[in-house]
Amino acid sequence: MTLLLMAAGSGSRYGKLKQFDELGPRDEFLMEFSIYDAISNGFDHIVIITKAVNQEFLKTYLETRLPDLIKLDVLVQDIQDIPEGMEIETSREKPWGTAHAVWTAREVIKGDFVIINADDYYGKSAFDGASEFIGRNTSESTYALVGYKLRDTLSDHGTVSRGVCEATDGKLLSIEEHIKIKATDKGIFDEASEIYLDPETMVSMNFWICHASIFDYITAYFRHFLEDKSNHEKSEIYLPFVAQEMMSKGVIDIEVIDSKSDWFGVTYYDDKVNAVKTLKQLTDKGQYPSPLWLTS
Repeated sequence: MTLLLMAAGSGSRYGKLKQFDELGPRDEFLMEFSIYDAISNGFDHIVIITKAVNQEFLKTYLETRLPDLIKLDVLVQDIQDIPEGMEIETSREKPWGTAHAVWTAREVIKGDFVIINADDYYGKSAFDGASEFIGRNTSESTYALVGYKLRDTLSDHGTVSRGVCEATDGKLLSIEEHIKIKATDKGIFDEASEIYLDPETMVSMNFWICHASIFDYITAYFRHFLEDKSNHEKSEIYLPFVAQEMMSKGVIDIEVIDSKSDWFGVTYYDDKVNAVKTLKQLTDKGQYPSPLWLTS
């Protein structure tokens, strides 16, 4: 089984490259805990999508830590990596978005795989659920989304964006993006849409379980996107939008899995305090060894 981590962001709200901030008790990166949980559940292939400037550092860093039997690919999300036959002229520096980040791995992933953010902590049970789903799923057209309760995914230090899920009988119907969510005295409020949201509602934290068949769809989606020159400078292709279109066209169906885990992330720099505290508590309780890797 393969775990793909998206680690090509710029950390604009965090103020630095949060993917490589030393948050663990032995200065581990947050992504290392997700990698550890994945390996503990039978994953044997780790794929990291990052920027060119970080590729060699991250490859060397992880090669000295991961068990020898784990395959590692560290790939660069390159703006010039576009569908064959397409030509563009652009001055943009920002990557093409999360769907493009996933598409970067099309040559190294051939079967089922999990996608997560490198700067989020998803919890052991989330990987238990992902492993169980992959083990029982026999259809290349059935994907899954590991969801979290909205109330458990907020920041005390600013607004957050969340994909609010609508599901019936465990099947995803739609995801609606809400971009300025915060907790208030009256409830959880989205400043952009000016509505209150149910704290118990399931939201997407970009923990997807897909099949390699998604790469062909992203190719076509990306090609269509680039045909519109107005998209070349600033627009992006987002993984949830691709998944939603595939679902609405009947190409796939998406099962929603309750994570049964706590989530935390580091959207803002002040979130770091809670992340460091929580990782230490989990380690002190014996959920993780310290050091995390025998070779550390």
